[in-house]
Amino acid sequence: MRTARTAATLMAVVALAAGCSSSGGKTSEDKADGSTGGKSVGTPRLKIAMVTHSGEGDTFWDIVQSGAEQAAAKDNVQFLYSNDKEAKGQAELVQSAIDKKVDGIVVTLAKPEAMKAVLAKAKDAGIPVVTINSGGEFSQAFGALTHIGQDESVAGEAVGRELDERGRKKALCVIHEQGNVSLEQRCAGVRKTFKGTVENLNVDGTDAPSSQSSIEAKLQAAKDIDAVVALGAPVAAVAVKAKQDAGSEAEVDTFDLNAAVVKSLKAKDVGFAVDQQPYLQGYLAVDELWLYRTNANVIGGGKPVLTGPAIVTEKDVPKLEKYTARGTR
Repeated sequence: MRTARTAATLMAVVALAAGCSSSGGKTSEDKADGSTGGKSVGTPRLKIAMVTHSGEGDTFWDIVQSGAEQAAAKDNVQFLYSNDKEAKGQAELVQSAIDKKVDGIVVTLAKPEAMKAVLAKAKDAGIPVVTINSGGEFSQAFGALTHIGQDESVAGEAVGRELDERGRKKALCVIHEQGNVSLEQRCAGVRKTFKGTVENLNVDGTDAPSSQSSIEAKLQAAKDIDAVVALGAPVAAVAVKAKQDAGSEAEVDTFDLNAAVVKSLKAKDVGFAVDQQPYLQGYLAVDELWLYRTNANVIGGGKPVLTGPAIVTEKDVPKLEKYTARGTR
C-alpha cells in the first residue's frame, strides 16, 4: 500500500483516543475483532448525530457508521444516524438534530452552500460540529472544529500518476452524483497529473442498471478508452459489468474500498483502489466530539486530519480481506 500523503497527526490522534479511553489494554485486545459492547468510559452520556449525503445502496457509508458506532460504544454516546442525498433534505436533518439538542453533530459537505445556514444555527446553539469526507475546504469557514477525511484533489492526483505508471492513455471518470464537489475534485485531480486525456461521465449512482448502460454505451462508442475510474466502490462493480458487456479492454480502477472491491482486486477485475479509510472517519469524528465535550480537545489543532489516500492493489489483498469481510475497511 503506497500512501500518497503522510498524515502525521493521525497517529497522535489514535494514540490520544486510546489513552483517554477506559476500554484500552486488555479490553481492547478482547474486542479486536471489531465487535461492540466493551466497557465504556465513565463520562456522562452524550448524544451525537451524524448526517450524511449518502444515497441508497452506497456501502461506503455502512463502513463509516461502523466506525462511528464502535467509538460511540466506547465513549458512552448515543449515536443517531440519518442521511439524504438531496442537499435540502440533508440540511433539514441537521436542523432536526439541532432541535433534539444533541451534544455534537458530524456532517458531510458534499454540497456545502446548502449546509452553510443550518451549520450557523448549530454554532449559535452551542453545538460543536465536525465535518467528514467531503467539503473539507469549507469546514473551518462554516465553524466546524475540524475536518476528517482525505484531500480529494490530492487523491485524484495520485490516481493520475498511477494511471501513467500503468501506461494508460485515455480515462473515463465516472461521477455518480452530479454536483458533489468532492467527486468533481477527484476527476479534476486525475486530469491534473495524468499525461493522457480524461473525460467525465455523469451517471445516477442510485440507479445501477442506468449507470451500467451509460458506461457500456460510452465504452462501445470510444474504443480508445483504456481506463475507467469509478469514484465509489458500488460504481466499480457496475463498471466491471459494463466493460465486460461492451467487450472493452479498459482497466477498471476505483476510489474507495469494500469487500467486493477486494474480491475484484484479487480476481484482477479491478486494477487498483484508493482507500480513504471510511471506518476511521466515523470513529475519529465521534471521538473528537467526545474529547471536545469532556476535555476541550481539538484533534489536529483544528487542521484537517487526513485518513488517506492510499493506493491499494492485489498485493494488499491478503492483509485486507479479513477487515473488509467484517465491514471495517
